[in-house]
Parts: sequence; C-alpha cells; structure tokens
Amino acid sequence: MENQMLRDDALLKKTIILVTCTFFLWGMSYGLLDVLNKHFQQSMRLSKADSGWLQIAYFLAYFVIAIPAALFNERFGYKRGLIAGLAFFATGALLFIPSLLNASFLAFVLSLFVLACGSGFLETTANPYISLLGDENRSERRLNMAQAFCGLGTVVGPLIGGAFFFKLGNPAGADAGHDMVMQVYVWIAAFVVALAAVIARTPMPDVGHYSLEESGGGLPLARNGRFAFGALAQFLYVAAQVGIGAFFINYAMESGINLSAQSAAWLLSLAMMLFMAGRFVGAFAIGRLSAGRLLMLFAFANILLSLVVVAMGGAIAVGALTLMFFFMSIMFPTIFSLAIKGLGRQTKRGSSILAMSVSGGALYPYLMGYVSDHYGTQQAYAIPLASFVAIFLYSVYLERERAARPALHSV
Repeated sequence: MENQMLRDDALLKKTIILVTCTFFLWGMSYGLLDVLNKHFQQSMRLSKADSGWLQIAYFLAYFVIAIPAALFNERFGYKRGLIAGLAFFATGALLFIPSLLNASFLAFVLSLFVLACGSGFLETTANPYISLLGDENRSERRLNMAQAFCGLGTVVGPLIGGAFFFKLGNPAGADAGHDMVMQVYVWIAAFVVALAAVIARTPMPDVGHYSLEESGGGLPLARNGRFAFGALAQFLYVAAQVGIGAFFINYAMESGINLSAQSAAWLLSLAMMLFMAGRFVGAFAIGRLSAGRLLMLFAFANILLSLVVVAMGGAIAVGALTLMFFFMSIMFPTIFSLAIKGLGRQTKRGSSILAMSVSGGALYPYLMGYVSDHYGTQQAYAIPLASFVAIFLYSVYLERERAARPALHSV
C-alpha cells in the first residue's frame, strides 16, 4: 500500500513537470510574437496597424479552438489533449518555412493562426489540468507557480528574437531576417515533437481521481457574478497584456532615449523577467494575503503606471512601462482560479469559457496600432488603462463578496 502511494506521488510529480513544460512553450511563443511584430514592420514595411494582424490572428485562434479543445478533453482526456495541442503547434511552426520563403505576410499570418490553435489547445487543457492535479486548497498557488514558467518562456522569447531576428548592419536585410525566423521555428518544432513523444510514452493520472467535487449545480454561469465578471475581467486583461507587449518596442524606440530595435527587444525581455518574478512573488504572497486583495493592489499599481506612460515620456515612462509587467504577472492565473472557484459540476465548462476569453488579445493590437499611427504610440497606451480599471473593480467586487459571506452565515 505504501509503495503504491509512493508510485502515485512520483507519477503525479512527473505529470506536473511535463504539463508545466507546456506552460513554458506557449509563453515562449507569445514572447516571440511581440518581436515578430516589429520584425515585420521593418522587413515588409508594414504600418503598426497592419502588423497588429499578427496578434489578431494569434488570439482569435484561442476563441476558435477553446470549445473544440474542451470537447476533445471531455471525450479523450487531458493527456491526449496535450498531445493534440502540441501537434497543432508543431504544424504551425513548420508552416512558417513556405510562408517566409515566399515572403507572404498573409501566409505567415495563417501559419501563425495554426500555431496559435496549438497554443490555445494547450492552455485549454493545461490550466484546468494543473489545477486538478493535487490538493484543491493549493490550486491557486499551483496554477500561479506553473504560470511562472510561462513567464520564463516570455523572457526567453524576446531574448531569442532580439538575438536572431534583428541582424544589425547585415546587408542581406529582410531575407536574412526571414532565414533566422525560419531556423528558430524549426528548432521549436523539433522541441515540441520531442515533448509530445515523451508525454505519449508517460502514464498520467486519471484527473477524475484528483478532480474537484462535482456536486450541486449552483447558478447558471451567466448569472454567477463572480464568474461572469471574472470572464469579462480576463478578456480585458489579456487584451491589455497583448496590446502593451505588441507596441512595447515601438514605445521604447520613440521615447527619446535612443534605443535600437535590438536593445528595445532586450528591454522587453527584462520586462518579461519582471513578469516572471511577479508570478513567483504572487505564488508566495497568496496564502498570506487574500487573492482578491492581492489582485486589487496589483491592478491599482498598474492604473498609476499607465497614467505615467500616457502623460510622460523619456526614461521615466519607459521604466513605468517596464514595471507594469511585474504588476500584470499574477492577473491571469488569479482571475482564472477565482472565477472558477465554487462552480462545482460547471467547472469544466467555465474553464473553457475562460480559455476563450484569451481571444481578448485580438482586440487591442489593431485599436492601439490605429491610434499609434494617427496620434502617437504614447496616446495608444490610454486604451489598456481601461482594462486595469475594470480588473480593479472586479477585485473590489470579490472583496465585498468575501466580507459579506461571514455576515450571511451568521444570519
């Protein structure tokens, strides 16, 4: 009996490690996306609004794939869901080759859409799966820790992009840049295929053994304030995160501190390091401070930093923009775990809807690009400010709900 428990614990730990690897993978792909945005502006002379189609395609894929992925997981299980997501991801990465050889931006956008379907499939699978693997009371901390490795991927992505996509002084110009993009994504595809093979050969625990108790239906999701407001907050958060990252390099280069595209990409990587550090800090802080109150503090900090970014310029504003990533860090996993808490048998459906909310990333890039083209990049950063106000209001709602709960029980 004791040996069986040890084997189960070892299997659970190995599964958590493999699932966490997929968090790193989609974090890296997102980190590369923001550098690709600037690369195509330069290599194909695209406007900022047109380059925003990269983010639109990437995050629209989440909206398209979330429900099919949830249905697939329901039918075939989370392990096969991970493998299916990795297969989409590798296929999209390999499609970059013909797209870039033909120098077709439209074909590249379509290839990126396929890759993003893989990323969305993985998120729809891995977020609820990691929450259900282990003690329910530690699910918020476990998800924040796994998302910290997603943050590590977002650090590695800009470092790779800054080192390989912008070849300063290279006379070959755009063709050389495209060649480096192809090489990077071929190596990524090789890693993804290897990870899928390891997962396929590894037995994984039946999530039903660790799943949340599915008793009681509760309110319909649309009438559940915690969930419905949370889904909206998640949609607006992802929109803000993607928009802020998409034009970070533009903002830094236009700030008057004489940064090259490569230096700005490396500064974006520093911002992502703060993002990753924030998730580790958040995982430590949750348990000492309520998740709703921590979310409130981080949202308020980003409201103040957004005002600095919009109202000021120069090094101070670039520093504020960089620091915003630290305070964005805990928002996705914290909103996700708080929104699905107490859903009972509706947890899987709620998780798939929250995965669809990642499609919010398709909303702001074009809007911010349009404002940036016509009024300036600095003014475009007024748009994500609205998201942080909404997230702050959601955290206030949660704290009021938490404060009212003891009073309700005492009646």
